[in-house]
Amino acid sequence: MPDVRPQPEWPKGTVQRVQHRSEVLADNPWGDPAEREVCVYLPHGYSDSGDPSLVLWDLAAYTNSGPGHLNWRNHGENLPSRLDRLIGQGKMDPVLVVFPDCYTSLGGNQYVNSPAVGRYADYLNQELVPLIGKRFNTVAGRAGRAAFGKSSGGYGALFLAMHYPEIWGAVASHAGDMGFDLVYRRDFPVVCEALSPFDGDINGFIQSFWRKNRPSGRDYTAMMILAMAASYDPDPEKPADIRLPFDLRTCELDAGRWKRWLAYDPLNMLKKQLPALQSLHGLFIDVGVSDQYHIQYGARRFADKLREHGVSCHFEEFEGSHSAIDWRLDHSLPYLTKALKKAVSEPIHA
Repeated sequence: MPDVRPQPEWPKGTVQRVQHRSEVLADNPWGDPAEREVCVYLPHGYSDSGDPSLVLWDLAAYTNSGPGHLNWRNHGENLPSRLDRLIGQGKMDPVLVVFPDCYTSLGGNQYVNSPAVGRYADYLNQELVPLIGKRFNTVAGRAGRAAFGKSSGGYGALFLAMHYPEIWGAVASHAGDMGFDLVYRRDFPVVCEALSPFDGDINGFIQSFWRKNRPSGRDYTAMMILAMAASYDPDPEKPADIRLPFDLRTCELDAGRWKRWLAYDPLNMLKKQLPALQSLHGLFIDVGVSDQYHIQYGARRFADKLREHGVSCHFEEFEGSHSAIDWRLDHSLPYLTKALKKAVSEPIHA
């Protein structure tokens, strides 16, 4: 019989699971667990006593988390299998890859610090980065560390690089949220419809969502907007009370609330965070030309602004949408690895 289904022929890496307790997540308003598991991909040939390894950090998209990228697939590759192939083919050097669990009761987060979601930027920067550095043989400092992700994960990777340049040396953002005026506002009427049966009781809707066997697409859209509201415009006095930038009955925009959202748009953060972007050893941004969230328009504007300010960036548009774009990792992961390798080999680097 012919071999109709090819089997992987590359040396396999291993995945270690590290249990730990987070101090910064212990006070989150949703009671999400402070006990977490972080998974770490170790490439074939990794040694605690050999040369230190570069580290890539995988930030999952909304509705997913790091452990979800380890799942077996009936077709295609999970991320460890993709890494085995890319390394085995010689397309990238062996690297460690960290899969943090940043899932929340709002279905995910944007990897920012928010009293209404949790201190997930601090969780990564203050807790997990030092933890991985102590437990594994890794290159110390930002020159040996990069973050990547898609959608909310791509946004988070870019946000971390822009605000914590002392920690992150390179970043890849696949269809990361930007151009908020086109990405989010179109869904505000959908949220009004989804919350209408609850008479504006947002927490009641969230409780109902988690008790449904089959949440609808409208339910997921509403949850996403609630997660964004909690991330971008939290109420520090009442963090569990999510406030929206529009009226639930009329869908009329609240300009003050919406302005707080826009402050988190990478397009509006770029000028202030320009030194951080200029200091990066590698910046990779791509987006599908048919992205159903219209992120391609914000990405084009962002790339144009980078060029205006002389920031080096690999920007690429590809044939595709916001969905099923894991294949783009074949481009970004070798790019990041090469950028970090060059940075750590330089006698003097930022």
